[in-house]
Amino acid sequence: MKQHSKLFKPIKKTKVYEEIVAKIKDMIEKGRFKSGDQLPVERELAEVFRVSRSSVREALRSLESQGLLESRQGNGTYIASQPVESLVNPLASVIFTEKDDQMELFEMRRMIEPQLAYLAAERATEEEISMLEKALALQEEEIGRGESGTDVDKNFHYIMARATKNKALLRITDNIMDLLAESREQYLQVEGRPQKSILRHREVLDAIRAGDRDRAEEVMREHLMDIEASLFGGTERRRPKGGIDNSLKERR
Repeated sequence: MKQHSKLFKPIKKTKVYEEIVAKIKDMIEKGRFKSGDQLPVERELAEVFRVSRSSVREALRSLESQGLLESRQGNGTYIASQPVESLVNPLASVIFTEKDDQMELFEMRRMIEPQLAYLAAERATEEEISMLEKALALQEEEIGRGESGTDVDKNFHYIMARATKNKALLRITDNIMDLLAESREQYLQVEGRPQKSILRHREVLDAIRAGDRDRAEEVMREHLMDIEASLFGGTERRRPKGGIDNSLKERR
């Protein structure tokens, strides 16, 4: 029994939004929803599932990040015509197997997310910029009340990834952010860090609004390096000398 206890871990209780995700996935698999079909609005789904609208919103966000749904501005949410799931699943599986090494995951995030900021500055719509502004305002409110603002911090990064219009990057980013939830909470509990996070987010948002791709990328990289140094005690030994960051610049 003791030997088995090392192999098996207690099953975690599912969250409400995860149950909604499972139900909608089941409907898609059984053909009740087909590619191109429009989902009921958020309020109707909340009534049908007898859950809060915030749980529905989180479920839809998760399904969209998986490439199963697509949101059309001003026209609702639809079942994706070309799900990105099959393309991203192999990489997503690798990410999940590495979940115990937070430093490696963070290193991966540092290579990807500055490029997300670059693309967001190039592609973000006025609506997405407004969403980023609202997320930042909410983060300021929560921190002003003495809270860490962890969830809204994640939402800011999610909206930025969504603004790239790249579903594969959105899915990968969402997975990484979920796996780094513990380290994000740890960082935002340090005195002064939530306020610094807001300042960095504001700089990124200003660069995105101005369409300044290089500035958005630069600020996001600096932001992530600050966090990494705080969590892991420095990044010099982990930082690539050329690597992906420089190769991305060379291709522009």
